[in-house]
Amino acid sequence: MKRGGRSLVSSPPAFSNEAKKLRVSTVSNAAGLQTEDAETEDDLETSGTDEDDDLTVRGPSTVATSSFTKHVEYKLSKVEADDLSKKKWKYTWEVPAADISNCKWVGTGECFLKDDDLSSNYGLKQKLYKHWLDVYKTSGGNDFHSSKQRWFFSLCNSYRDILHGEKKPFYHKGLEEDSKIMDAYLMHSLNHIFRTRDLVRKNNAKIDKHQMSGKEEILPGDNFLDQGFTRPKILILLPLRSIALRVIERLIQLTPANSKVNVEHIDRFYKDFGSEEVSSDEEEEQSKNAKTKKPSKPSDHQSLFKGDTRDDFMIGIKFTRKTIKLYGDFYSSDIIVASPLELMTKFGKAEKNKELDTDYLSSIEVVIIDHADVISLQNWSFLTSVVERLNHIPSKQHGTNVMRIRQWYLDGFARFYRQTIILGYYLNPDMNALFNHHCVNYQGKVKSVREHRGVLPKVLSQVRQIYERFDANSIADVDDARLEYFEKKVFPKIKDSDQGGIMLFASSYFEFVRLRNFLKSQNASFCLLGDYTNQKDISRARVWFFEGKRKIMLYTERIHFYRRYKIRGIRNLIIYSLPERKEFYYEIVNMLEGSDDLACTVLFSQYDKLQLERIVGTAPAKRMIKSEKGVFELIHSWPLKTDRKQTS
Repeated sequence: MKRGGRSLVSSPPAFSNEAKKLRVSTVSNAAGLQTEDAETEDDLETSGTDEDDDLTVRGPSTVATSSFTKHVEYKLSKVEADDLSKKKWKYTWEVPAADISNCKWVGTGECFLKDDDLSSNYGLKQKLYKHWLDVYKTSGGNDFHSSKQRWFFSLCNSYRDILHGEKKPFYHKGLEEDSKIMDAYLMHSLNHIFRTRDLVRKNNAKIDKHQMSGKEEILPGDNFLDQGFTRPKILILLPLRSIALRVIERLIQLTPANSKVNVEHIDRFYKDFGSEEVSSDEEEEQSKNAKTKKPSKPSDHQSLFKGDTRDDFMIGIKFTRKTIKLYGDFYSSDIIVASPLELMTKFGKAEKNKELDTDYLSSIEVVIIDHADVISLQNWSFLTSVVERLNHIPSKQHGTNVMRIRQWYLDGFARFYRQTIILGYYLNPDMNALFNHHCVNYQGKVKSVREHRGVLPKVLSQVRQIYERFDANSIADVDDARLEYFEKKVFPKIKDSDQGGIMLFASSYFEFVRLRNFLKSQNASFCLLGDYTNQKDISRARVWFFEGKRKIMLYTERIHFYRRYKIRGIRNLIIYSLPERKEFYYEIVNMLEGSDDLACTVLFSQYDKLQLERIVGTAPAKRMIKSEKGVFELIHSWPLKTDRKQTS
């Protein structure tokens, strides 16, 4: 603020060239320093005036700096930033994941996973800790210290990037595990927001006190760098509205009572996102139907696609002293919950209309990508584009006092401070690529690694399963190598055979298109069940295939994910590329009909290791990839008989 024509807060160190443009008209007026969105003093308060307001963690006889403070106050040098941009991380330690069989956590740097000091509230603000403990005990818990949610919170509170690809989702009989992980990252989000706002409020109070004292000396600017370019600090990316409903409802439940005296626009929220509440009459009717009629879809499908399954949503959530404001303006929100699709729509509108922008993503400090496996079956490129657009220098000044922006924002280093948490049911190469190349947090990385047992015992029918390995020089060549192998080694047998009932399964839409074009060029008799096939054509294709009017059916993992069809008439199954979801393998193999010479041919390369090990097991997958021979035959469901020549 100014007093007598002079600013009471000295300027921060030099600005980057790009950020200098934002410095025009940034000195606050005599009424007081602006906050990140020029809100009222009441809005700034996220807690009462209890002993928990400071940013330290208090024990019985010591005062330790919180993980939040250590993280945001670290001064990253340009040399360090340049190194992070091209660094290849080495995982130097590992600890067992006690709650997941055959799984471990590995990390970079020094291992920080140790018993937390109980007196420190595990790094949580006091009132957040007390409320979470009450919620835990009310739900029947009796050992919070050893609980999964407490442990995973400590992992989040390290501010390292996290990749957890072994999270059992709520729709796969994993409601308890999924909910505990969700509780942990939501408490981490609340803790980050409340500590951020407390720091801004306290600095405002110090400046006001200095002004009232009448002193002329200038306050050191470094002590008051407490903001980003814009207010939003947490971005939670989710695939479906029904999942967003679960997350936001739980966020409200985990917020202490004195911080949610009022929840604005809750009725509108339930109207837009639906409610999971079911009346007693509806519950009784559903129970009767379940007893009298066998469900047409598996239980995991029913659970996942229950509720509003639209994938276009975005909502801002703002916390004030006593209120949670849903549907706040994005620039005045603390948390943004959105789908990648909706953010891509916002990007497109901003490109067409220069008056619009998405600068509210410029100061995101924690990104949580939950149910990444479901997002991967929507459009993963949208998610990658969203992450790539985070933490850019904004195109405009949005009411923020630049004199209080942290130096690492002005230097363009925000992405090195951003924590990214990726959670999913499984890992695939896209998730690994995002984690390896777009997550560059200076704190380091932690990820889960698991030894898989495979799902082959779940194949019910006596099917000859033939795994054929093809070679590819690099991951960039694998698609061409796969198609070439199919054209030369697999398709000639199909073409020369009179047998129908051949299902050709492809994992991705890209592969589906290539196979469709190839089959057309060969004038093959085939029908399609693809990602964008309309219902009328789907029904007709299923009839043609069952009646033998079409020899081949081309089928994709994505349509199986959304529809879970039981295809009739399959006599021969060719898995062009292994499914990402391991249960799809035995579901599709178990569709084979008949009693004579049922066969399943699977194509794979060394670059399919992640999918392969989930299906055949980690140890067999390693042998199959390294073996000198390339054909492996499985007569029964277990064990895998390797290094055998395929019989004609």
